[in-house]
Amino acid sequence: MKPYLLQETNWKNIKNQPYEVAVLPWGATEPHNYHLPYGTDTLETARIAEDAAAKAWARGAKIMVLPAIPLGVQNPGQIGLPFCLHTRPSTQIMILEDIAGALHKQGIRKLLLLNGHGGNDFKPAIREIQPLFPKMFIGLAEWFRLANKSDWFEEKGDHADEMETSIMMHYYPGLVLPLNEAGSGKSKEPNLEGLKNHTAWTPRPWDKISEDTGVGNPKKATPEKGAGFVGAITTQLACFLVELAECELPVLYR
Repeated sequence: MKPYLLQETNWKNIKNQPYEVAVLPWGATEPHNYHLPYGTDTLETARIAEDAAAKAWARGAKIMVLPAIPLGVQNPGQIGLPFCLHTRPSTQIMILEDIAGALHKQGIRKLLLLNGHGGNDFKPAIREIQPLFPKMFIGLAEWFRLANKSDWFEEKGDHADEMETSIMMHYYPGLVLPLNEAGSGKSKEPNLEGLKNHTAWTPRPWDKISEDTGVGNPKKATPEKGAGFVGAITTQLACFLVELAECELPVLYR
C-alpha cells in the first residue's frame, strides 16, 4: 500500500494523516503509432507522478497523487480517428474547477497539475480558476519539458517518439509491441515558412502530417534510456514537491 497514491490507499490511512500537496496527473487518450497503447500519455504521467511523490514522501513531504485524468485536447485529424477522445479546453476548466473546489473545501490548499500531453494548455485554465480560490496554490508542471531531451535521446520527435517509447518500455514493457512493428514516425513540415520557424502557430492536421500517427522515429528507444530520463525528472519534481509542501501560503514570493 502506498500512502501517497490515492487509488491504492484507504480511509484508515488517510483519516489521521494531514496532506500538504495534491498532484493531479493529466494525460490523453489517442493513437501512438502502431506500437504504443492509446493510454500512453496517461499511463506514463501517472507513473512519473507516483515516482516523484515516492521520492518526496521519503523526504518527509506529505503528497497525495490523485487518479490520472485521461481526457486531452486533440488536433484536427486526430479527433476523427477511432476512439481518440477529444475534450474541449472549456470542459477541462470545469473538471479542474470541480477538483480544486473539492480539495479547497477539504482544507488542501496546494494543487500541482502534472501535464503529460502536448495538446493540453493549462495556463489559461489556472488563470481562470485561481481567482476563485485566492488562498490556494494551483501550479503546473509539464514533465516532458523538464530536461533536455537531446541529453538522453538521439531522435527528435514529440509523439510516440524515441522518448515516449523508451519511457513506456521502462514502465510498461508488456504494452509495447516489438519496434519492428512500429511505423517510422516520419512527419511532414508545413508549406509556410512562418509556421516552420514558429512565427505563427496553428493546430497540426494530424491526418495530413503523419501516416502512422507518430511524430519521431522510435527505433532507437531502450528501457535504459527511459529509466535514466524519468529518474532525472522525477528527482527534479520531488525536490519541488518537498519545497512546496514546506512553504507557507499565501507567501510564495519575498
